[in-house]
Amino acid sequence: MFSGSAIRSNGLRFLASLLPFFFFQQPCLAQEAKPIATETRANEMPSADNLMLKRALSAYDQGHADQAEPLLLDLTHRYPRNFPATETLGLIYAEGGDIPSAIPLLEKACAVRPSSAIAFANLGAAYLKEGQTQDALRALQRAASLDPANPRTESNLGEALVRAGSFGEAAEAFKIAARAEPDNRDVLYNWALALFDQGDFRQAGEVLARLPEKESSPQAQSLLGDINEKQGRFEAAVENFKRAAALDPSEQNIFALGVELARHWTFDAAKEVFAYGTVKYADSARLRIGLGVTRYGNSDYAGASQVFSELLAHDPDNAHYADLLGRSCSLNVEERNPACDILADFAARHPRNASAACFAAASILHRPAVEQDRDLARHLLVQAIAADPKFAKAYFQMGVLEQQERHWQESVAAFESAVTLDPEFAEAHYRLARAYAHVGKQEQAQREMAIHQRYREQQNQDMDAQLREVTTFLVTLQ
Repeated sequence: MFSGSAIRSNGLRFLASLLPFFFFQQPCLAQEAKPIATETRANEMPSADNLMLKRALSAYDQGHADQAEPLLLDLTHRYPRNFPATETLGLIYAEGGDIPSAIPLLEKACAVRPSSAIAFANLGAAYLKEGQTQDALRALQRAASLDPANPRTESNLGEALVRAGSFGEAAEAFKIAARAEPDNRDVLYNWALALFDQGDFRQAGEVLARLPEKESSPQAQSLLGDINEKQGRFEAAVENFKRAAALDPSEQNIFALGVELARHWTFDAAKEVFAYGTVKYADSARLRIGLGVTRYGNSDYAGASQVFSELLAHDPDNAHYADLLGRSCSLNVEERNPACDILADFAARHPRNASAACFAAASILHRPAVEQDRDLARHLLVQAIAADPKFAKAYFQMGVLEQQERHWQESVAAFESAVTLDPEFAEAHYRLARAYAHVGKQEQAQREMAIHQRYREQQNQDMDAQLREVTTFLVTLQ
């Protein structure tokens, strides 16, 4: 018997193995050793070969596959349509992990004996192991039609349906398996998981509640956490994820707990979880991302920048890291932040990434005047506008650069472009008002200042939106 890995098919996470859905059943050899009417007479064996087959099957029965294999190889070569020899040799290869060699034999066995539910069940299990989902579905559906309610066949069929994204049908298959084996914890768990993936969170919880050891199972606690989260029970979900991490402090369980806390902006507690996780699993990029995001959520932009800068240095072409670093650097305006210097290099190597170029330019303009490379900043902003001519923030930063150089008239054009592209850009209206005042357009300056006042509250909402975007990215890493 083989065990597979139960997967969280909704993409939220991969769990440890629970259900042994890859199984290889041995036919009833006393019956199968005799050819049946549908098999050709060419496969009827002389007594000597029949004795050889019986010895091979007996050796296999007793766990001596190494003794059975050479005998079966000889027999299948001379009797290619002998079912027990072909099926058993296929099982030997399958159980030894040589699935590519097993599948042709198991396929032939099904062709020779199309009425054998076990043959189709074994073939379906082999297909599953090899990742051939559609082939597995066809074989397992055939096996289920020949032997309705076989719990192992239904369990494998459920897994194949999960892989195919047919969660409702998968849940029904696991339900049938559970009727035959009502105390099978693996079947119950996978039934609950299929119901969760289907979106039936209430029933998923009810099925999971039937697991007698759910309180001591990290997998069950993790799934309960997801169920409670989907039903809006945040505090209960946190407790489930805490228990899962306590029972099994795996990278996955620590990450899931941190994400649940960060999802609801409980950043202090989430930061502690991710900080612990990065010590325990120093190579986990997503735990480090979680640490950076929670620092960002706590307005520790310098600390967040340091984390994201280290991630980008390790993976220099990762656009997500560059974006997270750029967001952090754009908000860290109080002092010089060397962690942001890496952005300009990224932007130079990715000229079509407008936001990276804009963030890099902004980080340069945040430096003290004596440390600013304004020519580089201008080059980056021209690059950003060329990559995305409708990118309001790039025009805004160009206006900031022009004002720093006292080019007030030139800044007017830049800020006018920014507010045209984003009419609710409060800071751009404020900067445009200053520019108008400097070039003697007092009426326009007053109008822009009034617009700025109107949209000033929008700034806080924009910050919240940015925080939601960053947190949502963290959730997608599960």
